[in-house]
Amino acid sequence: MTSQTTVEKASADHAPAPAPAKGLRGHPWLTLISVAIGVMMVALDGTIVAIANPAIQKDLGASLADVQWITNGYLLALAVALITAGKLGDRFGHRQTFLIGVAGFAAASGAIGLSDSIALVIVFRVLQGLFGALLMPAALGLLRATFPAEKLNMAIGIWGMVIGASTAGGPILGGVLVEHVSWQSVFFINVPVGILALVIGAVILKDHRAENAPRSFDIPGIVLLSSAMFALIWPLIKAGEWGWGSADTLGWLAAAVVLFAVFAFWETRVKEPLIPLRLFRSVPVSAGTVLMVLMAFAFMGGLFFVTFYLANVHGMSAIDSGLHLLPLTAMMIVSSPLAGALITKFGPRIPLVGGMVCTAVAMFGMTTLTTDTGTLQMSLWFALLGLGLAPVMVGATEVIVGNAPLELSGVAGGLQQAAMQVGGSLGTAVLGAVMSAKVSSDLSANWTDAGLPPLPDEQLGLAKQAVEVGMAPVAPDTPQPVAAQIAGVAHDTFMSGMGLAFTVAGIVAVVAAGVALFTKRGENAEAGAGAAHI
Repeated sequence: MTSQTTVEKASADHAPAPAPAKGLRGHPWLTLISVAIGVMMVALDGTIVAIANPAIQKDLGASLADVQWITNGYLLALAVALITAGKLGDRFGHRQTFLIGVAGFAAASGAIGLSDSIALVIVFRVLQGLFGALLMPAALGLLRATFPAEKLNMAIGIWGMVIGASTAGGPILGGVLVEHVSWQSVFFINVPVGILALVIGAVILKDHRAENAPRSFDIPGIVLLSSAMFALIWPLIKAGEWGWGSADTLGWLAAAVVLFAVFAFWETRVKEPLIPLRLFRSVPVSAGTVLMVLMAFAFMGGLFFVTFYLANVHGMSAIDSGLHLLPLTAMMIVSSPLAGALITKFGPRIPLVGGMVCTAVAMFGMTTLTTDTGTLQMSLWFALLGLGLAPVMVGATEVIVGNAPLELSGVAGGLQQAAMQVGGSLGTAVLGAVMSAKVSSDLSANWTDAGLPPLPDEQLGLAKQAVEVGMAPVAPDTPQPVAAQIAGVAHDTFMSGMGLAFTVAGIVAVVAAGVALFTKRGENAEAGAGAAHI
């Protein structure tokens, strides 16, 4: 252990116990309610907007590429800015950063609802991502500084429950709003929620700042890290279109590697670096970050295909699809606080390993899904997935944030969120490539074996694109018996690809269980309880 780490550990061990909260301001549980309302907006927006995209495309006359930018612009802005936003919280205080993030996110949401062109929608979606990046790490920083160590895991458990429930509930709420109100209502709903979070936050939240918080900015570091994150996320988003072996994809990924290397070199030379590399000397922090990437890879990549399976293979509406995912949501709601209590009592290692094992079993179990699988069997695997994810969301967050010094809690929170974004993008891209390869190798043979007339190369390419998302490439004037045959071939081929994708996700979850063995309770978690109040 380095001398600096020893000093930090000693400081943490001798941190004074928190004084009882007087009145409303700074009350731990009220702080949790306040940040949960704000975080809920960002989590909901990650999935609710996907339901509105078709209506936006039709109403504003947007192209497919335009609609993709509604999602990609938000994702890029969020992923690129998270760590820098965490640093802003460490420098200026997490209360101010959180309130600015809430206000900006709600204002950008209202502006999207008032937009009459796709260009404005995309611009304000990017602003949503930037303000969301301010909000998320600040929420974790406030929890870390407000809660005593013995209650922190429970608080993070509830925080994770809100994120999980909001993410999974997005399609249900989005379906109801788009179907019965308008696509604009999907964004307008954030305005009253944001006002509520802003008012409660202004009354409840108390600024906490470490005595040795950073006093300057590493501008070159911000530029290098932001460029490196963009160079990494952008090709992951576009890999399905460009191809994994294309010069564009490989060139962007190579640029990301170079930029990350230059960033790491620069951080060793600057007095107050954006991310002190000593943070990664902690094996638990590094393991927790890798674990978060792998968890998001398996979960978000796998969930991507589940939505297509429910909508296009089973023919469910957006609302029905969301209802079928309720076992996952419900299990996360129930088990996240329980996971927090278990982690507080036994430490994170056993719950994290157990959670990833459950996740792996659920992924392998979902390889058995067929076109005729009933709701009960689906619900079993979805519930097991929710049971596995809850301790990982809670435990990995505690490992990363709790092992970081208090003055870096915002950066650690940004790192945790950035790891989730990178993992989710990587999982969607890689599992999408697995699906594409499997469909390409199987579709022609399955088509021929069914006795269907051969397709020209151009039509075969279009058919593959449809089958990759579970749709049957049936022309409008196709006779019913032939249409049924084509649908059977398309769905069987899709199921084969989805099964292989879930197998890969299950293997990644097994690897993640191994990584979880290197985690341990946060050494600096005690420091938050004695944080200086400003």
